[in-house]
Formats: sequence, C-alpha cells, structure tokens
Amino acid sequence: MFGAKHILPKGNPPLESAYDAVLIGGGLHNLATAWFLAKEHNMNRVAVLEKNYIGYGGAGRNTAIVRANQRTQKNIPLYKEALDLWPVLTRELDFNLMFYNCGNLNLLHSEAAVKAARTNIATAKFLGVESHLLDAAETAKRVPALNLSQKITHPIHGAMYHPPGGIVRHDAVVWGLAKGAAEKGVHIHQQTEALGIATKNGRVTGVKTPAGTIYTPRVLVSAGGYTAGLLYHMLKIKMPISVLTIQAMVTQPLKPLLDHVVSSGAYHVYANQTLKGEIATGAHMDPWPNYTTQTTAGYIKHQAEALVELMPCLAGVKFMRSWAGLADMTPDMAPIMDGNDPVEGVYMNCGWGYFGFKSCSATGRYMARFLATGKCPDRLKPFALARFKNHRLMGETAALVNYTPDN
Repeated sequence: MFGAKHILPKGNPPLESAYDAVLIGGGLHNLATAWFLAKEHNMNRVAVLEKNYIGYGGAGRNTAIVRANQRTQKNIPLYKEALDLWPVLTRELDFNLMFYNCGNLNLLHSEAAVKAARTNIATAKFLGVESHLLDAAETAKRVPALNLSQKITHPIHGAMYHPPGGIVRHDAVVWGLAKGAAEKGVHIHQQTEALGIATKNGRVTGVKTPAGTIYTPRVLVSAGGYTAGLLYHMLKIKMPISVLTIQAMVTQPLKPLLDHVVSSGAYHVYANQTLKGEIATGAHMDPWPNYTTQTTAGYIKHQAEALVELMPCLAGVKFMRSWAGLADMTPDMAPIMDGNDPVEGVYMNCGWGYFGFKSCSATGRYMARFLATGKCPDRLKPFALARFKNHRLMGETAALVNYTPDN
C-alpha cells in the first residue's frame, strides 16, 4: 500500500508452519495489535495475513479524523486513550504520523441540538475530555467561512468544540505500525488469503492458507467490512452487522480557510483541509447494505450542495477525486471485541462502522493484552458480542440495521 514495500524489510518473510498468533486482516487494528503484542508482551512469533495489501480496506479509505467526543461513558475513555496515544506512537515508532490536533467543531442547528450538546459536553468533561459549547458568534470566529444566515436550510445556532481532536495521516499510521511490528519480528504476509480456521474439540488449531495450514493457538479476525462474512464462512458465527458503503472526496487545493474539522449532522457533511490544501469531505453511509466501493453522482451532488450552503466561498470549487469504503455497522453503532466464545482461541474485533480509525491505537493495545493473557481487559468487556443476546445495547446512537438471528 502507498509504497509499503519500501517500509517493510526487504524480501517477504517465509510463511512458517506455526505461530503464537495469527491475525487475519492487514488493517490498522491488526497492525496495532501486532505492534503491541511484540512491544508489550514479547510475542513476536506473530503473523498478519492480508489477502491484498496492508491498508487495502478502511485503513486506506478513511478521511483521517480522530476525536474523543462520543456520547457514552463506555465509549469515551477508549477514544480518549486512543487520542492520547498518537504522539506517543509517533515517538515510539520513530515515524511521523502527522498528528495535528486542530480541534473538531460539531455544528448545532436547533435549540434541541444545543440542549443535547450540553449533555454530551458534561459527559465528556466528567470523563476528562475537553469540550466546550460555542454560540453562533463564537463559532463564526473560529470558522469565518461559515454561513450564519437565517435563510439557509439549517441555520447555525452554535457548535460543540472539541480542541484535542484533529487529524492523523492514515497511510502514515499503516506504514509506521507495519514498520515497527516488522522490526520486532512480526511477519506481515501480503497477498496471502486466509481460507479457513481449523478447530478441534472447541479450540482453534490453525489457519488454512493456499500454502497450507498454519498451526496456532490464537486467531484474531479483524478485517473491517469483511469480518462478519469471514466469521460466518469459517466458523458459522452469525454477527449482528450490516455492511454499508461510505463515500468521500477531496477538492482541488485551496488557500487555507479551515483551521478545524467541521461537521454537521443536519447537513450530513463533514470537512477538513489537508496539508495540501484540499478540502476532504464525506457524509453519512449509503442507506442500504452492500459491498460496493463505487461512488455515486447523487452523493457528489449532495456534498456540493451542503458544502456551498454552509461555506458559500466554496462555490465553483472542483472535486478532484472520490472514493468509497465499507462500514461494518452494529445495531447500537458500537464495536464488538470478544474472544474465546464460542471457539476457544478465536478473537474478533469488528463492527466499528466509521469510528474504527479513531480508536485503533488503544484498541490494538487492549486486543494484544486479550490475546497474550486470554483474559478480557475491563475496558473491552462492555463491547462483548453477548450484549445483543442479552438486550444490553450500548447507548451511543440508534443505528438501524437489517438483522435478525436467522438472517
């Protein structure tokens, strides 16, 4: 990915017949897990298997925004820890991840939204996350390009301001984690498909590949939008996940006009300005489950109309390229991190939707601890798969997915 062959050690490592752990999927969560397994648990007989190339999926298709202003007491600490880890990882990996905490502005378009933001801000502050409520005038001072007219579709009443948030260069994170893990002895096997998971007496025994079976007592499946399909195909484990396309695009380079990440739930749009001057923008997911990564004219039209209404100075600016990725959504819009049930030695990390990049640093650390000790860390316990069976859904948001246990 993006010249990753120049980051990894020269020559592909041989695919050995046995490893202490095999991680299926070459995205950020597995690369972070591999790094922390080697660094903090002295486990370097680890293989990362990727059917295509590292960062092929969501890791290379997101818009690089990071933040810790989620809604619930179970989610916020995980995202805060991830946000705090970016400068630490930059130092430990000796790799510039281009972390820039420019701050996030979530626009508010009604009195009801302002009241809801007060609750979110109070929760964030209670958990040690900096967050502020801005009125319309204060919001305009931070982003002068915003349209404060009362004649637009959704007038701006203010914003929820989260200073620690910002952006991290997503491909740099892939490179840095892969380089760091490989230097500690982890084997990263690109263009190596996992064909199946072998089990015996309720325990994992290995992973099947075109080159034969790799024997291992631990397997972690974390392949973004493909995880649910892999778990069902390999182990008949049904996951409460719907896969939806999420699209994004960038404009031609412009002079600096956005000092913060700006988002609007009412307009279904977010935007930030890259180091090259492009406006990177995206919106909500496509409303139907699918596995396509194609972009659509309707989406481009929506983005253009929303951006121009919010920031009229963008009228006439050209979109230069667009792309799409897959979001694996759960009914409560919170991830699933679990292991040893129903198959001992099999772990899963999935259901992140469009929040996976924001959390990968901290999640990798906790999943590494889970694999190394076999005991689920307290931080991950609320995200167990059993919460759906026990009707204990997280309160992050209401996300509708087409799922029943028999589907």
